[in-house]
Amino acid sequence: MTARIIPVSLFDLVVFGATGDLAFRKLLPALYYRDRDGQIPDGSRILGVSRRCMPLETYLEEVEATLRHQVPQGYLDPGCLARFLGRIRYYVCEIGQPDTLRPLAAALADGGDRVRVFYFATSPDLFGQASRDVDALGLVTDKSRVVLEKPIGHDLVSANAVNNEVGAVFGENQIFRIDHYLGKETVQNLMALRFANFLFEPLWNAAHIDHVQISVAETIGAEGRGDYYDRAGAMRDMVQNHILQLLCLVAMEPPTRFEPDFVRDEKLKVLRALKPITVADSVTRTVRGQYRAGAINGSPAASYPDEVGVPHSDTETFVALKVEVETWRWSGVPFFLRTGKRMPVRATEIVIQFRTIPHSIFLPSAGPISANKLIVRLQPDEGMRLSLMVKDPGPGGMRLRQDSLNLSFAETFRMRYPDAYERLLMDVVRGNPTLFMRRDEVEAAWRWVDPIIAAWQERGDSPRPYTAGSWGPSASVGLIVRDSRTWHEDGQ
Repeated sequence: MTARIIPVSLFDLVVFGATGDLAFRKLLPALYYRDRDGQIPDGSRILGVSRRCMPLETYLEEVEATLRHQVPQGYLDPGCLARFLGRIRYYVCEIGQPDTLRPLAAALADGGDRVRVFYFATSPDLFGQASRDVDALGLVTDKSRVVLEKPIGHDLVSANAVNNEVGAVFGENQIFRIDHYLGKETVQNLMALRFANFLFEPLWNAAHIDHVQISVAETIGAEGRGDYYDRAGAMRDMVQNHILQLLCLVAMEPPTRFEPDFVRDEKLKVLRALKPITVADSVTRTVRGQYRAGAINGSPAASYPDEVGVPHSDTETFVALKVEVETWRWSGVPFFLRTGKRMPVRATEIVIQFRTIPHSIFLPSAGPISANKLIVRLQPDEGMRLSLMVKDPGPGGMRLRQDSLNLSFAETFRMRYPDAYERLLMDVVRGNPTLFMRRDEVEAAWRWVDPIIAAWQERGDSPRPYTAGSWGPSASVGLIVRDSRTWHEDGQ
């Protein structure tokens, strides 16, 4: 099976922060794959912008080295690689000094009729100034778009400030606030599962679903992002954006049509329906933790304070929450969210736990009957699994066991499909904002998150310690056990 490749319009992509980790680890490999598959038309250019002084030849050497490291050998075709490197230009510029952007402006002068994308892979506090700089040199056209990486601010006030500054230059229809989780194949398949199949949607409510779990576990620690992470923490870095967006896709009502604002309108309704967590609620509905020294897969892992060099840091590296969506569909259904660094495995999963059967017709000798689960795995092995009760084969009477219908994308489609950044970058060029966050979504998420962070500060509690390589503080188990539920683990 092969995917249908639809070329996009001719474009110039300007990457601010072109020597940063995001550019080398995600953006450039994603663009190479799209070029290799024939989706990028001849004449399109990638213009890297950074304050780091180096000639183009040196930058191209670094790009090539990155691609050889990031892209499997079987996908590195010499002709495709040469063509891709030939698209790249590099400019030394300083945000806040528009005159340093004049060589870039001169290079863009002959491309005024093509799509022009500005990708701000920089600190969010530079988004406003970078917007003013490109505007001052007349680089913003009707076909311009700007991509903003998360986080958009560190609270509602700062998010509004960023949105106001960028919005003074670009129209809302030109602003693409990226959350790469929304570009994952499985996330989009969650939409297809719900709204393209009659099987699940009639069951997708409080009458049939007992609870929902969303878990994002990472084995890595701060990994060189200590300066940023110690100011953000897991709540701002993961919950406010990635996890709440996944919750929205699970809990949203069917949009009238699969079009950008119809989809985003329904996500916004979910964010506005989240029950606030007060200072009193935060004691029983939230858990925050911080990893201590331990081991991941047999390799030693330092404590968070030692890793970031902040001996008395109160930054959380783990968060667990009990969340309620106050709508008719979800009344009484808890959503349990958790995310953490230095977990035993790297995995992102959504678990839809259905209710148990009201009455068993089988004898006790048949064995226990477990409730059905739908497990949607976003990483590392994208796919979906539906657990069912079946008869254990063989003679000897009726014996029941739990087994699964398994849809593994790697095994089913037997092809390489675009990763999140590949898909989202091409959507930006097309001008399709369906999988991007609208301003009011960002603001609604901060309105819900800010009081939780304030509650933690008011209580003055330090994050609970947990050993690297474990599943977080023991209090996170208590959070869900109090509701007579348990966290899902592989094999359950």
